[in-house]
Amino acid sequence: MSGAPTDTTETDPPARRGPRPLALHLAMALATRWVARTPPPCTAASPPWSGAWPRSRQGRREARRIAAALAASGHPPEAFAAAVERRLLDRDAALLAGILAYRRHPYRRDLPEPPAPWREGGSRLLDYGGEGRLGALLVVPSLVNRAQVLDLMPGGSMLRHLAAAGLRILLLDWGEPGPPERGFSLTDYIAGRLERAVAAAAGLAGQPVLLAGYCMGGLLGLALAQRRPAALRGLALLATPWDFWAEDPVRARGLGATLEVLEPLLQAAGALPVDALQALFAAQDPAGIAEKYRRFGRLDPDSAEARRFVALEDWLNDGIALAAPVAREALGGWYGGNSPARGAWRVAGEAVAPERIALPAFLAIPARDRIVPPASALALAARMPAALVHHAAAGHVGMVAGGAAETHLWRPLLTWIEALPGRPRRRRGA
Repeated sequence: MSGAPTDTTETDPPARRGPRPLALHLAMALATRWVARTPPPCTAASPPWSGAWPRSRQGRREARRIAAALAASGHPPEAFAAAVERRLLDRDAALLAGILAYRRHPYRRDLPEPPAPWREGGSRLLDYGGEGRLGALLVVPSLVNRAQVLDLMPGGSMLRHLAAAGLRILLLDWGEPGPPERGFSLTDYIAGRLERAVAAAAGLAGQPVLLAGYCMGGLLGLALAQRRPAALRGLALLATPWDFWAEDPVRARGLGATLEVLEPLLQAAGALPVDALQALFAAQDPAGIAEKYRRFGRLDPDSAEARRFVALEDWLNDGIALAAPVAREALGGWYGGNSPARGAWRVAGEAVAPERIALPAFLAIPARDRIVPPASALALAARMPAALVHHAAAGHVGMVAGGAAETHLWRPLLTWIEALPGRPRRRRGA
């Protein structure tokens, strides 16, 4: 074979890995097809395509209804079975096309990295600047996803929007858990690293700061606010859970029960790996991920909607492992035991009690949240009667990073901050 060697080009962007774990999502799509085609153990009244097992009772009733309607109208079941098969093949083809379109999309996040004036272990404070006339806001994300969802893309960055509106924005980037963090409990994160990050943020701002916690970060911020209220001016809790059994206790306890299966992995790795976390999230809505990729495959790849989808999926697929002690507390305590709502969640030996927090508070509750059901977050609002509750017509991620996030959250949050009593003092020379 002759000629110049093939140039793989050093400038090619790295291949995308998502949706993670890919094998699981493909297997779930295959299982859906198998369920639709496999004959049941006994099908006295239904043809093979309509009575497949396993099916829910509702699914079996629907299959019998279809079979009866076909018989009454004289349509041969074989023709219907062939139509179902074509539909299943079309769905599989659309899923694969959507995944390939995502993995080949040219969009890559390209935003300047803010300076990091404080670091500890794998964590750092990122300083987004801002005039600071409204004070300083420390933003605390979840431990299981990177913070970039709050700084997603040009024109779609919550943090840069708030900085431009007059806040000094500081973001706590938790980073990957290294050997020290893999032994961290929630107490270590809250009473240790988060407390020191708040102190560093207050030192940079020259005054107490506002704290905004997103999802799991809201629970961490809530516990911190109870421990160190003097360090804060106010508390914003964005899509923050409290009563983990409020909407579906069976599903929550089921998540808690996965801890026993995951324990050997936690002991071996010292952390819950990203793919295991992604599998737990996928189990909450098994069909949802496949369907969103089918929809993406139908989008114009040059559209703003397609670029936002790619940006969000890149974020979702670039997760962070969860320290083993935290995984045990979250799965076993929060989900399995509903410890926050029962008053049994303790940080440094003290029960976290929202009613004890007298700081001004803002609770943003997305109406279409599948990760933190509204009932779970509303249970927290009931424990904080002085808090302002903002109902956002959005989902868990859409509220902070969707196309209408400015309307759903950014402006309402700013309005609340602007109305807080007392203007923050300006540092001389700032």
